[in-house]
Amino acid sequence: MAEQAINNKKLHVAMFPWLAFGHIIPFYELAKLIAQKGHKVSFISTPTNIKRLPKLPSNLQPFLEFIELPLPQVENLPQNAESTLDVPHHIVPYLKKAFDGLQGPLTKFLESSTPHWLLYDFAPFWLPPICSNLGISCIFFSIFCAFVKYCILDSVLIRAHSNSIEEIAKPLYDFLSQQNESGVTDAFRLQEIVVGAAAVAIRSCTEVEGESLKNLERVCKKPVIPVGLLPPSPQSNDEDNNNDDKDENWPKILKWLDKQEKGSVIYVAFGSEVKLSDEEFNEIAMGLELSNCPFFWALKRKNSPNNDVSSSMETNNKRGIIWNNWVPQLKILAHKSIGGFLSHCGWSSIIESLEFGCPLILLPFSREQELNAMVVEGIKVGVKVERNENDGKFTRYSIAKALRTMMLEEEGKSCRSHAEEKKVKIFGKKELHQKYIDEFVDFLEIHGPNIS
Repeated sequence: MAEQAINNKKLHVAMFPWLAFGHIIPFYELAKLIAQKGHKVSFISTPTNIKRLPKLPSNLQPFLEFIELPLPQVENLPQNAESTLDVPHHIVPYLKKAFDGLQGPLTKFLESSTPHWLLYDFAPFWLPPICSNLGISCIFFSIFCAFVKYCILDSVLIRAHSNSIEEIAKPLYDFLSQQNESGVTDAFRLQEIVVGAAAVAIRSCTEVEGESLKNLERVCKKPVIPVGLLPPSPQSNDEDNNNDDKDENWPKILKWLDKQEKGSVIYVAFGSEVKLSDEEFNEIAMGLELSNCPFFWALKRKNSPNNDVSSSMETNNKRGIIWNNWVPQLKILAHKSIGGFLSHCGWSSIIESLEFGCPLILLPFSREQELNAMVVEGIKVGVKVERNENDGKFTRYSIAKALRTMMLEEEGKSCRSHAEEKKVKIFGKKELHQKYIDEFVDFLEIHGPNIS
């Protein structure tokens, strides 16, 4: 059963994530944890995205309601596209333009329901003044790690780079400052969101990012509250909760994994946003071959260079599998045969991997992912794929070298030991993350206006 709200203070918390499942799922996890404390939560998104969410546990249904706001149609945005899953990267600015069109319907909902708190994402720059007029307190909830957000906000808010992070922060700031078809830069969106918030909540913890959390609070000049790492529940990383093939996929995958030696398999996955070029795809494939290590590659349609990968299982050789369909990533990472995760270094993927004590082979594709990789290297649970300093490219040989380092050499053995330690002490420690949720909800209860 959901816990009774402390001191009978019943909060109403509204949550409004950006239209990407890398954002929606952490918001949903946090929403469920707030509802678990006996508070009312209104989870606001578009109809299709809400339908894609994992089923809400029955004990939380009285406390968590879904508010569907139809996404306005805008020119150049495909019909029925409601998330970044549905569009290529160059169309995302039009998705932001449509998202901005939710201002009117969301305002009507807030006027009629008047929640005590609204937790919002980076995109709705127009929302803080609306909430201020309605007397609703706002919190910016960042799904990124504290180091990434510190590097970004040091640039966006201060507009001057401290010497220690100038080299790594400037390219990211330049990217966020680019004009786009939505009419608003991401840097401006983020600036308005942070300035208008009463506090910043962040998906992190002091055990991993103590120094970065302090730096972030210094830059933001307002409370920065870690909510823990929000390690996902078994169904929560499904991006399409209506896949009819799910039940039959896992037994086939499990059968293959069960045949492999303990800790021998490299799991390969690059999230739902990475689009590989032909060259990148081929170099990764050949690097896997050259490593001579067993591998399981979960290749999503959007990862493929030509987007015409068949929805079937393919065997490259006796050692490895490329799987072109939905996979239960958490179940795979938990399997005893998995010894390393070749990853794009999304923060969610890092958390999921280390929740099961699985070290990472780091192959970031964006500046944000580069910063995540630095965090992983800092806690000594990853080996990075080398890239050419001049053109930034990796090769089959650098892929194979990193894989063999992780799976066969002393450095990899040390990473596995550290990953197991971090699992026990941090990433897989449920009571630690519950403590962060308790403290966050305490903050909401203490500082929420007119709670009865």
